[in-house]
Amino acid sequence: MVAIDLDKFARRQRARWWAMRIVVYGLLISWAVVSFFPLFWTISTSFKTAPDVMKGNMIPWLEFAPSWLGWRSLGLSPDALMQTSTVREEFMHRLFNSAIISVTASALAVFLGSLAAYGLSRFSYKFGHMRNSDISFFFLSQLIMPPVVLALPFLVLYKQLALLDTYSGLIAVYTLMVLPIVVWIMRDQFATIPVELEEAALVDGLSIWGAFSRIIVPLVLPGMVAAFILALILCWNEYFFAALLTSTNTNTLPVMIASQTGSQGINWWSMAALSTAGILPLVFVGVLLEKHIIAGMTAGAVK
Repeated sequence: MVAIDLDKFARRQRARWWAMRIVVYGLLISWAVVSFFPLFWTISTSFKTAPDVMKGNMIPWLEFAPSWLGWRSLGLSPDALMQTSTVREEFMHRLFNSAIISVTASALAVFLGSLAAYGLSRFSYKFGHMRNSDISFFFLSQLIMPPVVLALPFLVLYKQLALLDTYSGLIAVYTLMVLPIVVWIMRDQFATIPVELEEAALVDGLSIWGAFSRIIVPLVLPGMVAAFILALILCWNEYFFAALLTSTNTNTLPVMIASQTGSQGINWWSMAALSTAGILPLVFVGVLLEKHIIAGMTAGAVK
């Protein structure tokens, strides 16, 4: 018989367990540092002066003394908030434009994309040689096309339709831009819902629209919120079409951030302050809607 040292075996298991935890958490911490470093750099740069930016000083109060220079240039520092600032008014106008255009385009994309995804997951279509899977891939393939390919056609079309520098024009192009990814996400969400639920609702007297709105939509609401957040991020950060199709009235925040250049070079502190101010609304929306996602998942699990 082979004698087994249980204490030695237990020590080896504990050592292996701790080694695996150290490796896993070490990798997670390293990835978190890599992911959050650009955000830390942006926030810290908004409180630097020109010499600190050029020297690459990173740690406040240790490598540089924080300053409100970047925020003061935008009229957003504590001592400038009570004063009149044309730059701050311009920032608020651009922020309002970004919010209206991004939220409207994202909501419209989720609405239209959900209807398209529901049809692709429940009905069989045939357009020539194309079937449902081909149509779904067609939607996704639109993301492969570089936006610059559409620059001239959109510019000519919008000029003829008088849609340049208008909210409706930018909302339309943003909706088209994020619609494919919304359709792809929502198609998978609807595919997880059993068809028997709709059949039971139809037997109970509901119409197709009634079954969709009262039975299906509450079940896929977390997925719709996730698709809305993703579409909102893509619309909020979009620069190319905003710079191409707008001039003064509907310029968005990314265009203002990219314009922080002068004869002396790039105003990194002002650009970082603008970027930080532009990030905060997305952080707020993400935290706010994350609660709804968790609540929806919990309610679905209980049901």
